[in-house]
Amino acid sequence: MTIVVKIGGAAIEDAATLRKCAHSIAELARDGHRVAVVHGGGRALTRMLDRLGKKSEFVDGLRVTDAETRDTALMVLAGAINKNLVAAIQSMGRPAIGFCGGDGMSFRARKKFVHGRDLGFVGEICFADPCWIEALWQKGGIPVLASLALGADGEYYNVNADEMAAACAAACHANTLIFLTDVPGVKDAAGAVMPWLNTKQAAELAAVSIISGGMLPKLHACGQALKQGVGRVRILPATEAEVLPQFYLTKLSCGTEVTYS
Repeated sequence: MTIVVKIGGAAIEDAATLRKCAHSIAELARDGHRVAVVHGGGRALTRMLDRLGKKSEFVDGLRVTDAETRDTALMVLAGAINKNLVAAIQSMGRPAIGFCGGDGMSFRARKKFVHGRDLGFVGEICFADPCWIEALWQKGGIPVLASLALGADGEYYNVNADEMAAACAAACHANTLIFLTDVPGVKDAAGAVMPWLNTKQAAELAAVSIISGGMLPKLHACGQALKQGVGRVRILPATEAEVLPQFYLTKLSCGTEVTYS
């Protein structure tokens, strides 16, 4: 099977959780699955921006990104975080290769507007070519992708990692897209995790602000992936990443399965 796993930045920063994620990803590859990893790193980027004296601003969960913020994102996301994740997977005995969407012309971005607002160097994926990902799979490697892509203007754009994961899953005709997050799943009005959620329900919950912040682009990405043919989409807590290799074999008791309607 072809499986795309998106790992949130919070999971990468916790050593024990990162080991769990890396171990499960390596196990999936050992079981013969084609696995690609897409990662975020928003918290680390915010900390670095704070050190540089730059305040972070968000609109619907997306970071407003001027040129200096974009350059910092390149350094943090495509640099330290990407290479730390590669190292963690390789410590589990599987070869991993890190790159970003701008490498090999794999992913192209265009400027993204939110409610008509220009967020700067914030992009959305408008083209994806999985040939380099497939080449790595043919050699037994695990691609590890940082969420930055080049625009037609030759500039790098910061792309929401959930949206990048959805675009990667669609381009690779993935059977499954799994989001490993720092939350237990999507919660209802009472604060209980919803084991199942369809895209219509997600829109209704967002309209009354039960779903907000960073969960908004995540659920939008879930809907886009399903709409473009990805077989299954699930949001799982990264702290329980050990269940990943059993995804198709047993009924999982954690997280939220998102379906299209």
